[in-house]
Amino acid sequence: MNNTGGKEETYEWTQTLADVDIIVPLPVGTKSKDLSIIIKPNSLSAILKQSQFTFIDGKLKESIVSDDSTWSISTSSSLNQPILEIHLEKQNKMQWWPCVVEGSKEIDVSKIEPENSNLSDLPTETRAMVEKMMFDQRQKAAGKPTSDQLKKQEMLNKFKQAHPELDFSNAKIDME
Repeated sequence: MNNTGGKEETYEWTQTLADVDIIVPLPVGTKSKDLSIIIKPNSLSAILKQSQFTFIDGKLKESIVSDDSTWSISTSSSLNQPILEIHLEKQNKMQWWPCVVEGSKEIDVSKIEPENSNLSDLPTETRAMVEKMMFDQRQKAAGKPTSDQLKKQEMLNKFKQAHPELDFSNAKIDME
């Protein structure tokens, strides 16, 4: 178990910024037809039909994309028993969840070490801002002007070209 999830009485869970994965150990011999699994944008339910035993049931801590969320049964080699795997696709892919369903034990999300992400994973606006920050950081490290300073310089040059009658030879212009 890593520090991005937790362990409840009937299941364990982990997460990335984009999704939540839940593992539920099932009684030996359990088939998919024996389960009632309901995945909705704001709630999740996993119940063993015959005994009405509830593995997980409640309001999700955050919203999910239910159409992109799935479940399946597989056999765990370490447990030597069937397991229910539930994959929830987060609606907000920029947020850590402290728990899966409200009322469960919460983890301290401030202690989660951010995962490495690719710029291509970011929304367009965020990506542009990060790329600008990275460019500015490289420029400063090389002793060169930042993107804002370059933009100011370009505007000043256009102004000078538009007004050749003005003398800027003795002007002290701060581009900071």
